[in-house]
Amino acid sequence: MRIRPSSAATAAVISLALAACNDDSSSRSLSSVEFIGMPAPATAAEKADAYSTARIKYLYDDGSNETHDLAYHRIFLTADMIGGSMVGGLYDSDDRALTDNDGPMAADGPDGTSLIQVPELSAPGGTGNPLAMVVNFEYRELPPNDGVSKGGFWSKLPAATGLALINQSKQNGSLTPKSYQNVSFSGVNGGWIHCGSTLSAWGTHLSSEEYEPDAKTRQGLFAATGTDDGTDINSFSKYYFGDAARANPYHYGLLPEISIDRTGKATVVKHYATGRFAREMMEMAADHRTGIGGDDGANTGLFMFVADSEKNLSAGTLYAAKVTQTAAANGGGFALRWVKLGRSTDAEIKALVDGGIRFSDIFLVSNTDPGDASYRMVTTYNGTEWLKLKPGMEKAAAFLETRRYAAYLGATTEFSKMEYIAFNAKDRKFYVVISRVERGMADTAGDIRVARNDGGVVYELATGTAQNDTDGNAINSEYVGTALVGIPELNGGWLNGAKDAEGNQCSQDRICGPDNLRFAGSIRTLFIGEDTGRRNNNYVWAFNVDTRKLARILTVPMAAEATGLTVVEDYNGFAYILGNFQHPGDSLAAYTGTDKAEIASLIDSKWGNRRKSAIGYLGTKDGALPKLR
Repeated sequence: MRIRPSSAATAAVISLALAACNDDSSSRSLSSVEFIGMPAPATAAEKADAYSTARIKYLYDDGSNETHDLAYHRIFLTADMIGGSMVGGLYDSDDRALTDNDGPMAADGPDGTSLIQVPELSAPGGTGNPLAMVVNFEYRELPPNDGVSKGGFWSKLPAATGLALINQSKQNGSLTPKSYQNVSFSGVNGGWIHCGSTLSAWGTHLSSEEYEPDAKTRQGLFAATGTDDGTDINSFSKYYFGDAARANPYHYGLLPEISIDRTGKATVVKHYATGRFAREMMEMAADHRTGIGGDDGANTGLFMFVADSEKNLSAGTLYAAKVTQTAAANGGGFALRWVKLGRSTDAEIKALVDGGIRFSDIFLVSNTDPGDASYRMVTTYNGTEWLKLKPGMEKAAAFLETRRYAAYLGATTEFSKMEYIAFNAKDRKFYVVISRVERGMADTAGDIRVARNDGGVVYELATGTAQNDTDGNAINSEYVGTALVGIPELNGGWLNGAKDAEGNQCSQDRICGPDNLRFAGSIRTLFIGEDTGRRNNNYVWAFNVDTRKLARILTVPMAAEATGLTVVEDYNGFAYILGNFQHPGDSLAAYTGTDKAEIASLIDSKWGNRRKSAIGYLGTKDGALPKLR
């Protein structure tokens, strides 16, 4: 995700993959794992670095235990050269590198990451186990060095996705990149703000295109009052296509799915059937059909997609949640019902887009009350508008203007900064992150009325079977969300506007700005990566859902974001906590510590004058972790 200018930071990445190390000489079994947390960074060097001093303790069924110090290992950095290819390099529609006066340009925002076992994959020059790593590069914040460009460049350049072939050491599990290539999006009209991701149960990288460009303003209509859209599709189109007018907004804001074959070739498909909104990512339930999607920004919705068949996202039914508040504490509690938006296929919706459909073909719109009862007032990420659906446009509205249509049908569009989703198969529940509780959630009107909390909250989303939609029709899923309840221990530690001596507005010992979320079922642990401007350093936390213990396990450089979580519990007998970060030192304006100048200098020297961000992992001092099963 990207924190908007009003909320003080942009985006960064942590991705988690957990696996195991088999010990055939021992019959003991792992009974539990405990994370022993680390203190917050105290020195200037610590505040400028990505590191861990946390520990992990393994307890076995024979009463024995062992403890390992955690250590952060870099795999590569943005703008590194691997086999002649630049990590995070940016490309146009002909797959030519975008350049400035410094040479090829690279993104500085690595995000969602998948570490994938591909049958019969061969990593060039490797002697260990070959793995594929797919990395989203959300954006480049720094302007091109062309003598003209200035300011932040979020959404002004095409996004990128990279594929690295990795050699996994058979001795200690360490990960070494052997090749790197850009994943071409030229066949799907380019990539747009690739944020979070998850690894599907069928071995594909389920990506995202966050903050969909507004098709209404793209065709020349005025934006509504209160719009949260700050994207620049004209600039994107100019850099990607060489023509500011060419990009069609309905080609973006979709769900890209990337498959890797045994030759190391990547194939990209964009799914239209899953809907179009500011999707941080989508998480699938154990049926491999039901997905919950997070909608980032202000005044957003909670969406559910139920595929027609398992492991196939090309056709299905889309729903939006209607909530009824049941409690106010810890971010609140809510009963859920689901409004059916429609059922369709990728091919059907893509045909509408390729046929030239525009916003004005779907809706009549007014930014002020038209005094016509046939219009409906809606408040969404796109502001307050009065909409009237044109005849026969229900399907187009459902899948191309998903959030607007959800509000039009009465679903709740008051959520703020909805980020990652995680799934707990044993307990049949999802977890949902709200990075900041604000605006539509914290006002005194509508469906949601809870206290503002800039530290955010993590919710549990219970699921049920035999559920009906709001029209009384059966929903064909056994994992339909029924209740959303805030987790008290994961209610953000915002100081209600107060600041400590270093300018922090959140407690050091509670979560703040939770963004990414992964659940490791074998060790009953929820991992949380932060993205906030309310605290000067962001952390990754481990939270055991049974013991309720919260432990800080990683810190990233000041003003950088930790995100991109994904869980893999056994790759050839080794375990990893993979982690990236974005934009180190992006803004130190809120920091009031006396070591500010020293931290700024250290960030410049450690991270290539703020152009370098890391893709790496937490392991032991020597390599990967022992098994977690």
